[in-house]
Amino acid sequence: MKPADFRFHHPLRVRWAEVDLQQIVFNPHYLTYYDCAMADYWRALALPYEATLRRLQGDIFLRKTAVEFNASAQLDDRLDVALRCERVGHSSITFTGAIFRDQRLLNTAELVYVFADPASQRSRAVPAPLRALFAAYEAGERLTDVQLGPWSQLAEPARAVRSAVFIEEQGIAHDEEWDALDADAVHAVVFNRLGVPVGTGRLLGEPQAGTARIGRMAVDRALRGGGVGRLLIEALQQAAAGRGDRRVVLSAQRSAEGFYRRLGYAPVGQPYDEVGIPHIGMQRDLV
Repeated sequence: MKPADFRFHHPLRVRWAEVDLQQIVFNPHYLTYYDCAMADYWRALALPYEATLRRLQGDIFLRKTAVEFNASAQLDDRLDVALRCERVGHSSITFTGAIFRDQRLLNTAELVYVFADPASQRSRAVPAPLRALFAAYEAGERLTDVQLGPWSQLAEPARAVRSAVFIEEQGIAHDEEWDALDADAVHAVVFNRLGVPVGTGRLLGEPQAGTARIGRMAVDRALRGGGVGRLLIEALQQAAAGRGDRRVVLSAQRSAEGFYRRLGYAPVGQPYDEVGIPHIGMQRDLV
């Protein structure tokens, strides 16, 4: 078994608290490593775990774990935890796992989960959409779709994401979030395979000819760092270029400055506060 056998990989580093008196990782911690990787696997499916399972009217419970040890990990080792959905039965979902260090296989695991009623914990059939998602991901398919359109078309899904991120999570006042500019903007919404909106942003024109403004960028909290934001930016930049804009400007929350830098944006001017949150202006050329 080798890393190339898996599409999904979760990197982590061995911490001091995970090493035992033998100076190697205490064996129960490997189960924690696999559990952390499973949480990221759901992110790779573009599925916020709690909201998705609630939508599917079920939950997933671990029924069986088997780990085979070949070699030990040590303090500060950088590990690659790989997972593959091996089989989906009537109610069971079986994963194969492997942990590598510098391409060397340290251990393998079989993890068997059961889809069940969350209250009674009685097993239920794995829903067809979830079954299809596992197959699509392991086949290398893209699991998100970006839609561009006017507010009249995308208001409902865009509102859902922006309300969750800006109003509920960040505490921005309702009357500060919604403005008349939405009606004139081009909106982008990212949907997952279940049709759930997980990210949104909008594109406006600027008084300066050839300049577009991206704003109201919001991504479901559970999926940040999973590529949804990049999809939104790329879609909005493409829309700007398609109408002849040569430059894009935006107002970035300071916590997201690194994200925009990695996409080619550079800071402009001095930091400032907007709705009580530190921001900085950023821009990039499209040509």
